[in-house]
Amino acid sequence: MHLPFAHLNLRFNPFGEAGLDERAPLAVVELPPLGQGEVVQFVGDCGRGKTTHLLALRARHPGAVYERLDEGQDRCRGPIPSTRLFLLDEAQRLRPSLLLRLLGREGPLALGTHADLSAAAGRPLLTVQLSGLDVPRLRAIVERRIAWARRRTGLVPVVPDSTLQALIGRHGDDLRAIEGTLYDAFQGMKEPGHVEV
Repeated sequence: MHLPFAHLNLRFNPFGEAGLDERAPLAVVELPPLGQGEVVQFVGDCGRGKTTHLLALRARHPGAVYERLDEGQDRCRGPIPSTRLFLLDEAQRLRPSLLLRLLGREGPLALGTHADLSAAAGRPLLTVQLSGLDVPRLRAIVERRIAWARRRTGLVPVVPDSTLQALIGRHGDDLRAIEGTLYDAFQGMKEPGHVEV
């Protein structure tokens, strides 16, 4: 039986798309504490980790409910809990009147959004700007991904700091683009060693 990544001591390409339930354990994030009635918004462009932050919060709060608004969708489809944490991804798509209704809930709320929603909310919101990326944080993200895919003890590919710096130079803080470049690099590797891009 052919195992595609066995030659790298990996079970699969570590930079492929992780499922929603797999992303929280892979997350390298700092999360604010959230009490009843508190609201946090994670603001950033595509690929900066908004969904990852929301899923990490969901893992920290058993019973939390996550929903993502698709393109053209301006309202939530599922039931919204009254007291448990509600996490809304792509919240900038939500109709403003429905945002105000959400903010009036008793339970905590976390939003993933491309734009600051404080003006639409009519009050300042606790805001976490997802911008900027340095080598130590990217190293932690990359090492966690490789450990997740590792097959057994022994050598696995290593992404040196020079490659991490090159990735930041090429893609800035766009983690999705960085992971895409690393995915391609791992696809072409013949044996464990230093990864260059």
